[in-house]
Amino acid sequence: MPVLLLIVALLAVIIVYILLIRPRQLTWGATAAEVSQTLTGDDIVQKPHMVATRAITIDAMPDDVWPWLIQIGSARAGFYSIDLLDNGNVPSSREILPEFQKIEPDYFVPFTPDQKNGMWVKDFRAPDFMLWWDRKGNATWGWFLQPTANGGTRLLTRLRTRYDLSFPWVIYYLIYDFGDIVMMSKCMRGIKERAETLEKKPRVQPTSQPETA
Repeated sequence: MPVLLLIVALLAVIIVYILLIRPRQLTWGATAAEVSQTLTGDDIVQKPHMVATRAITIDAMPDDVWPWLIQIGSARAGFYSIDLLDNGNVPSSREILPEFQKIEPDYFVPFTPDQKNGMWVKDFRAPDFMLWWDRKGNATWGWFLQPTANGGTRLLTRLRTRYDLSFPWVIYYLIYDFGDIVMMSKCMRGIKERAETLEKKPRVQPTSQPETA
């Protein structure tokens, strides 16, 4: 009987997750229009098991958010998320790092401190979007900056992933499907907080030159 109850409880959790929790976490912060919007890279992954569109409003212009995006990566600026899990417990940078301000197609973005896992830059257009992919057509990760009417930015991210359902990969993807929102939402909030903090800092104005006679 205890085993049967455990199975029933597990099935109930799975059903609640699939019907109620998963749809919300896959569209965290995004409007219906943003979720249905066609974005660069949508044609790469065919028949994905996971399509996640998340969004957040940032009180800073796209040009001021862009530098925080292109320096993302483990052993780079970090992911502005849970550093213990994705950056070897090294605190994510709170500064714009000049050495990581250049990207180009096929540039590798490491996801782990040993730089053995990650994705590659598929395409980008500053300061509008940056698209990563796995080079196999099984996963893409896009970052999109859209200006708002009041001078701010809507940051959209879109993940499209086709899962490997073979063992043991299926276990990894189940955990990924359930827990991705924790890392992603913290990352997006981290970008927002950093970009807005930098935006509010007083900017040094160039001193005027004395007039010559």
